[in-house]
Amino acid sequence: MPTSTASTDPAGRDSVDGPRGHAALLLLSAASGAADAFVFICVGQVFAGVMTGNLVLLGASAAGAGEEGVALRVVTALVSYGCGVAWGAVTGERVWRRLPAMLTVEVVLLAAGAVLWGLDLITSDADRLGLLALMGLAMGIQGRIRATPTNYFTGTLTSLVGRLAVGAWRRGDGWVVGRLVAVVAGAAAAALAVRGRPDTGAVAAAALAAAALLVEAVPRRR
Repeated sequence: MPTSTASTDPAGRDSVDGPRGHAALLLLSAASGAADAFVFICVGQVFAGVMTGNLVLLGASAAGAGEEGVALRVVTALVSYGCGVAWGAVTGERVWRRLPAMLTVEVVLLAAGAVLWGLDLITSDADRLGLLALMGLAMGIQGRIRATPTNYFTGTLTSLVGRLAVGAWRRGDGWVVGRLVAVVAGAAAAALAVRGRPDTGAVAAAALAAAALLVEAVPRRR
C-alpha cells in the first residue's frame, strides 16, 4: 500500500522553484540570523533557532558553568521551538496553501515580539521568557516551512565544503553560499540595530520574514 509522507514532510517542496523561491530562502535565512542574534544579545545568551547550541549550553549549565538561569531559558527555547515544529507539521498536513499560512503565523509572532520589545514592555525575567517563547515558536515554524534548511546550517556548511573538497560543485551551490552569507548578514543587522537603537533590535527578524512572505504569497506567472 502507498505510504503518505504528508505528516513528516515540511510544507514546502524539496526543490525550490526559480529565483523567487531562492530569494525567499535567503530572506528566511537572514531572518533566522537576526532572530538568534537579538535573542542572544537582548534576551539572555541563548538561541531562538539554533537548538544544537542550546543543547550545548544546557549541558554546560548542568555542569555548573555559564550564566545563572540559563538552563531555564534553554528549556524555554527548546520547548517553544518544539511546539512550533509540531504546529508546523500539523499545519503542513491539514491547511490549504499551508506555506503562506505558516509564514503568516511566523511573521505575526516575530512582529509581536518586536512590538513588545520596542514599547519597552519586557521588564522582568518572566517577560523575557515569554519573549523567548514567541521567538522560539516562530523559529520552530520556520524550520518546517521548507525542506531546505533556513535556521540550522551545520549540515549545509558540511555538505558544501565536502563537495568543494572533492570538486563536485553543483548547480545551485551559489544559492547555498548565499544562505550562509544571509544568516551572517541578518545577525549583523540585528546587532547593529541593538547597538544603535536598542528598541528596534527585534524589527529586522520580523521585517525579513515579512519580505519572505510577500515573495512566497504572490502568485507566480505561468
